[in-house]
Amino acid sequence: MTEKISFAVDTPSGQRTTEVHYERLGDGEPLVLLHGIGHHLQAWDPVVGVLAAERDVIAVDLPGFGASPALPDGVAYDLRGVTPVLRAFFEALGLDRPHVAGNSLGGILALALGHEKLVRSVTALSPGGFWTEAERRWAFGMLTGMRQGALRLPERAVAALARTAAGRAALVSTIYTRPGRRSPDAVVAETRALREATGFEATLAAGRAVRFTHDVPDMPVTIAWGTGDRLLLPRQGVRAKKVIPGARLVRLPGCGHVPMSDDPALVARVILDTSR
Repeated sequence: MTEKISFAVDTPSGQRTTEVHYERLGDGEPLVLLHGIGHHLQAWDPVVGVLAAERDVIAVDLPGFGASPALPDGVAYDLRGVTPVLRAFFEALGLDRPHVAGNSLGGILALALGHEKLVRSVTALSPGGFWTEAERRWAFGMLTGMRQGALRLPERAVAALARTAAGRAALVSTIYTRPGRRSPDAVVAETRALREATGFEATLAAGRAVRFTHDVPDMPVTIAWGTGDRLLLPRQGVRAKKVIPGARLVRLPGCGHVPMSDDPALVARVILDTSR
């Protein structure tokens, strides 16, 4: 069941209230899950049950995505803007340095939280920020195309496509190597999330200048990359390892950019191994 919490964040014009929606399940040390751009917390559904057997799992709709409203005016959708919001979210829930796992946008946010020593371990699945300029343009072009498709396709057409394996492949094969594993309802919901993401354009614009150049020392860090990632190419993982030399670099065979659905057991094991 989705919950929501409101808390104060600093803006150039003073403190403003923001709201974040999340789902919480399980017991143990806290583990926060952060999705990618244009997605929502349900991206983690394939692995939440396994993770919740050992962890207090908090899956988050990032501000401007899923059910969470946009950031307050004056708060940027970049690392400097969103990282303090997540810190305030942790404080509002009483989370003392949780473990964190993130995918894509969520992956680079997880690494930023690690760099600021706000978490106790980091698992980054295909994190952004380790691209060349050509690779960034490729990825942002594909993301823009997905967004335009979601905006233009009527929901009834999305629902019709989602009922067939070929239709699901047409809708989501950019991010999954095994789109047939996504249920029709899940594909419709994530296409709707992409269409309604109020933070999409601002996040994409902020990402044009993003390069992650900081080490994340003194904590367990795993960087995992799907071998079939068509959005952020797997060679970017090698660059990430050079930036964060203490990190464990893991290949996810046969997985795409959002690997939680492609191989739930493997992804859950990687996250739990890191958080142990």
